[in-house]
Amino acid sequence: MTGLQITEVITRLDQDDFLFVDSSEVIAMLSEMAAVSIGADQVFLDSWNQLEQDQYMADRGKYRKRRHATYAIQGSGEPAALMPYQPHYQTVDYNPLNGGVARYFAPILDDLHQSQMLSALLDFGNRVFSQLSGNPLWHIELHQFRIEARDGRLGKPTPEGVHRDGVDFVIVVMIKRINIESGATTIYDLNNKLVGEFMLRDPFDLVLVNDRKLFHGVTPITQLDADSEAFRDVLVITFKRRDLPL
Repeated sequence: MTGLQITEVITRLDQDDFLFVDSSEVIAMLSEMAAVSIGADQVFLDSWNQLEQDQYMADRGKYRKRRHATYAIQGSGEPAALMPYQPHYQTVDYNPLNGGVARYFAPILDDLHQSQMLSALLDFGNRVFSQLSGNPLWHIELHQFRIEARDGRLGKPTPEGVHRDGVDFVIVVMIKRINIESGATTIYDLNNKLVGEFMLRDPFDLVLVNDRKLFHGVTPITQLDADSEAFRDVLVITFKRRDLPL
């Protein structure tokens, strides 16, 4: 196989602490790992049409829908295993807008958990981050997001601003952009210097970020055609190391 390899992903992420990978390279790598073509997983893509309103927005915004789930990896070479449902929690240090409370989001539905695309993404993250860090034990959280822009109002993919998530590594996967402009991903170092800015445009474009060393954010989106729905769908996967198995 030609094209980007996992060894190169690890090398470049180790060097720069973030890496944008375009959809064609993502699909090729994940299909190779899964030994099956996974780029046309319509069940995976369509699951974003079944998200529920985020009820925890301190800014009272109604522009965000989401679902959430937790996985764990128990050892080297082990697959990610779905964990019993638990809330999402961030301290106010990492999320000054919505942190400090346990947030019980709607759980991710079975169709997504059974997706070959999701399995391949989790395997990809495990291989990259475990080799990069030397750590084989992970607490993983999945966040399905739909950010909407309507009625002349901005949609805010990161309403808390440029931030860290309080984990070790983050993967952001583009699902779809419909009738919107902007929504650029921005990357800053710990001195608040801009070190990267790019757009996730196509399904399965993704970015990997070392959350211990960088801040990230996304600029607000606006609606293009006022008579049509406008939204930005992404999957966010966070990996946080554990010292002991569950």
